[in-house]
Amino acid sequence: MSSITMSPSLSEGKKKKKNTNKHTEPEEPQNQQDFMIKPEKLAPTIDTSNWPILLKNYDRLNVRTGHYTPLPAGHSPLKRPIADYLKYGVINLDKPANPSSHEVVAWIKRILRVEKTGHSGTLDPKVTGNLIVCIDRATRLVKSQQGAGKEYVCIARLHSAVPDVAKVARALETLTGAVFQRPPLISAVKRQLRIRTIYESKMLEYDAEKHLVVFWISCEAGTYVRTMCVHLGLVLGVGGHMQELRRVRSGIMGEKDNMVTMHDVMDAQYVYDKEKSDETYLRRVVMPLEVLLTSYKRLVVKDSAVNAICYGAKLMIPGLLRFENDIEPGEEVVLMTTKGEAIALGIAEMTTAVMATCDHGIVAKIKRVVMDRDTYPRKWGLGPRASMKKKLIAAGKLDKHGKPNGSTPQEWMRNVVLPTGGDAVIAGMAAATGTEDVKKEVADEEGEKVKKDGDGEGRKRKKHESADSPAPAKKSKVAEVDGEEKVKTKKVDDAAVEVEDEKKEKKKKKKKDKENGAAASSDEEKVEKEKKKKHKEKGEDGSPEVEKSEKKKKKHKETSEVGSPELDKSEKKKKKKDKEAKDNAAEISNGKDESNADRSEKKHKKKKNKDAQEE
Repeated sequence: MSSITMSPSLSEGKKKKKNTNKHTEPEEPQNQQDFMIKPEKLAPTIDTSNWPILLKNYDRLNVRTGHYTPLPAGHSPLKRPIADYLKYGVINLDKPANPSSHEVVAWIKRILRVEKTGHSGTLDPKVTGNLIVCIDRATRLVKSQQGAGKEYVCIARLHSAVPDVAKVARALETLTGAVFQRPPLISAVKRQLRIRTIYESKMLEYDAEKHLVVFWISCEAGTYVRTMCVHLGLVLGVGGHMQELRRVRSGIMGEKDNMVTMHDVMDAQYVYDKEKSDETYLRRVVMPLEVLLTSYKRLVVKDSAVNAICYGAKLMIPGLLRFENDIEPGEEVVLMTTKGEAIALGIAEMTTAVMATCDHGIVAKIKRVVMDRDTYPRKWGLGPRASMKKKLIAAGKLDKHGKPNGSTPQEWMRNVVLPTGGDAVIAGMAAATGTEDVKKEVADEEGEKVKKDGDGEGRKRKKHESADSPAPAKKSKVAEVDGEEKVKTKKVDDAAVEVEDEKKEKKKKKKKDKENGAAASSDEEKVEKEKKKKHKEKGEDGSPEVEKSEKKKKKHKETSEVGSPELDKSEKKKKKKDKEAKDNAAEISNGKDESNADRSEKKHKKKKNKDAQEE
């Protein structure tokens, strides 16, 4: 019991000691301490140097954004199902001697039971070595592989001994650079002179006794090494021809890059047919097409933009995730997914610096699409405007192509895309609206003048009426005021209509003048001359009466126009047409009178001349 009672006292003593130690330690003031949340590396850097094909050194690419939604579509090139693996496959074949390139490709098509095959460049029947055979979708890369550089090892036989080895080496060096070549008699192309570039050549061996030269050559696509051997013999002055040839490299694929024989292809397909579960041999023989694209600069695309590119859309900045260094406009690039699949070959439209800094624009346009459509889901046309457009098409408010029709709502029409002419058309429309506004202003001014004139005439009439007749009742005054307002509004409308009618008449007159031409002008001059003659004949006494009668007629017309405000626009138009018809008839009659007068004058002159001659 005693031990139990002593234990709490001992524990209390220990606590006191601890407390005393805490108080004795000196504490630093907070203003002298560094308080900071230090950054943590939550995501460790990934070593991608051993990743396959296009994903190799993925971490070294420039990052535009890391934000995207991964879609459960597509496959990593090496993990594609065997059907897709063959569909996007490539074989680095060691072509045997004797069969032609086309025969070999046709045999592979039959062995693998695929739809399409193609090769990277024709080899002559006796030539062996590297021949890249593309299967199905990979045949889209054939063109780029055919144009790629080639490397050969050749054995040439000289027609007589050349004792000096250095002379042969010098002769080979002279045949580098741009060289004129005419294809040999038996060749797959037209025999015309052409230029091909030989980048590099090395003499590997020379046998002076057998007159054999073994050399390695790196050259442009389409170079005939057979022709080059003939040229070597001519340079050495002894003559020569090609004994044997082997292609060592075609484009990016060489002898050491998983080269297989025709036997391998046949055996791999046989094993797969016999044991369906064993795909390893076939997967070793056939490689993914991405292997051919590792030399291109890469652009990594978001999963949501992949299918749009497969349908031919350009790659825009929002769809870009990562990009390579030193990209220049016009350079060929490969567009790839985040899983390492090749989507398409493209031509860059931006430099690396612009891609890093710009927030909009075209990154690359498509040259050749490799991936099948709808491998990834369709992710365009899901926005608010596109969904609204679909609804309008379904409701019949837009036609089936999404273009406006008669029942299209005005709100949609305001936001319609620019017409085919672009800004120029819109500028023209704006100018047209501006001219219409000017016309309206002119019409308004004329209307105001008419109003003022109408008010003045109305006042005069009221004075005359008040002098002649007694004061009218209040109701009649109200009726007159209403009538005056109606007259004013009608006059304004009539003025605007008259302005438009005058413009139309002017246009018609101009067209008539152009049609009539010089004949009409001469007729008018004659009419004017006759009028002057008539005035002279009538004399000065009769002229003032005529003028007075004309003035009276004008006054009557003006009073009738003012006094009959209830005339409609149609009546005024009819009057104008009647006037025009009368004027035209008068002009025609004047023309006839002139012609008759001219004829009578000529007859009188002839008679006078005859009388004078008789006398």
